[in-house]
Amino acid sequence: MDVKKIRWGVIGCGEATEKKSGPAFPLVEGSSVVAVMCRNAQKAKDYAKRHNIPKYYTDPLELLDDDEVNAVYIATPPSTHATYAIMAMKSGKPVYVEKPMAASYEDCLRINRISEQTGLPVFVAYYRRYLPYFRKVFDIINSGGVGNVINVQIRFAVPPRDLDYNRDNLPWRVQPDIAGGGYFYDLAPHQIDLLQQIFGPIVEAEGYRANRGKLYQTEDTVSACFRFMDGLPGSGSWCFVGHETAKEDCIEIIGDRGKLHFSVFTYDPIILFNEKGRQYFRPENPQYVQLPLIRNIVEHLQGNSICTCDSVSATSVNWVMDRILGKI
Repeated sequence: MDVKKIRWGVIGCGEATEKKSGPAFPLVEGSSVVAVMCRNAQKAKDYAKRHNIPKYYTDPLELLDDDEVNAVYIATPPSTHATYAIMAMKSGKPVYVEKPMAASYEDCLRINRISEQTGLPVFVAYYRRYLPYFRKVFDIINSGGVGNVINVQIRFAVPPRDLDYNRDNLPWRVQPDIAGGGYFYDLAPHQIDLLQQIFGPIVEAEGYRANRGKLYQTEDTVSACFRFMDGLPGSGSWCFVGHETAKEDCIEIIGDRGKLHFSVFTYDPIILFNEKGRQYFRPENPQYVQLPLIRNIVEHLQGNSICTCDSVSATSVNWVMDRILGKI
């Protein structure tokens, strides 16, 4: 695809599109949103009005049949990612899909097969790869700030959310038939993707999962170990029902000359410990965090750049998560 005007059709208009992605599309030269789809007509109409989008639909087929739309952004829960992505590609339109890429590794493979058959690219919203905060992390490691890396550790813990106590109306993120898993499947993808960007693919992964809080049926606690292609070992622990005092959002990179400590979701200061002492870094991210990735995608579709945040690179994240959860 090599067109100068990328006219997006957006399927789904949830929180991510309000705060992270939606307002970023028109900020890129040659990019605009011309249609939005939501099954709730009032919600679709309201979203279109607030974001100055000329058309709204309640049926995805109508959006995909719109000749003005020449690229599709899918921002629905993961269970529909594969269906909508395949529908879009079979309609001749490239795709940008929210993370995780799909609700299972198998669904990711389905998307990749259709992408290869149609020759249409699929991009995935692992936007943290592009943010200044994580670019600084990459730079520190790649420049030898901690020396030879010998171990990687993920630690994440949060208390339950208020909605987690509502058994009659639980969030979709803890319904595995919609989300692919629990909060692990929603949050761990960003952590795993970032580590694979730094250290290469994870080739072995195993895990243990448990439901300790009994607030919902899916796992609320996960422990894992994994190994990268070059032999580097890593581990991770995730708890979504901890006490407030146990809150933690941390990845530690341990080297033979120092240690790097950074967060993934709270953007706490990056801390580097080495022979120079303790150093702090806190690069500023853009207001709309998906803007750098969306710009790269648009430039790719215009034929002016190459975006590597694609379905092939994203598929391995689902493989790792499915291995940890014992799904494959």
